[in-house]
Amino acid sequence: MLLKSIRHSLDELINLLDQLSDHEYSKSCQALSNATIGEHTRHIIEMFQCLESGYDLGILNYDNRERNYRIQTETKFAKQRILDIKTGLNSENKTMYLEQLIDGLSIRIQSSYYRELLCNLEHCIHHQALIKVAVLQFENISINENFGVARSTIEYRKQCVQ
Repeated sequence: MLLKSIRHSLDELINLLDQLSDHEYSKSCQALSNATIGEHTRHIIEMFQCLESGYDLGILNYDNRERNYRIQTETKFAKQRILDIKTGLNSENKTMYLEQLIDGLSIRIQSSYYRELLCNLEHCIHHQALIKVAVLQFENISINENFGVARSTIEYRKQCVQ
């Protein structure tokens, strides 16, 4: 179910990118402190890439992202990176260690691949909610009403309707 949810969120993102020109994709949004849809998309993509690149060693550091400018400015390039992520979502769960520098101190905590996938899914949805704000500046874009809404919120809303 986790992988299905991740693929669904990434497919929603691809659907959005299919509707945007590179200009729209990299246009600043004042409501997001002048960030762009492309910047938020790059952040989503690079967090997943970081997880996948740390899988073999079992050591993960999200601060060591590539920060590839092309991902945030070229929709076609970004879509290909998303497809690459979807293709790579087949690794088995295992123990991993998350490393991060906090206030000049390096910490390492135990996690797992599936725990980090879940974290990346929630992170993706959070950034999709921000992207949704930027999409409001374009009249010709159509996204699902649940784009950027947590799965738990969607389920809760379904229960409220009954």
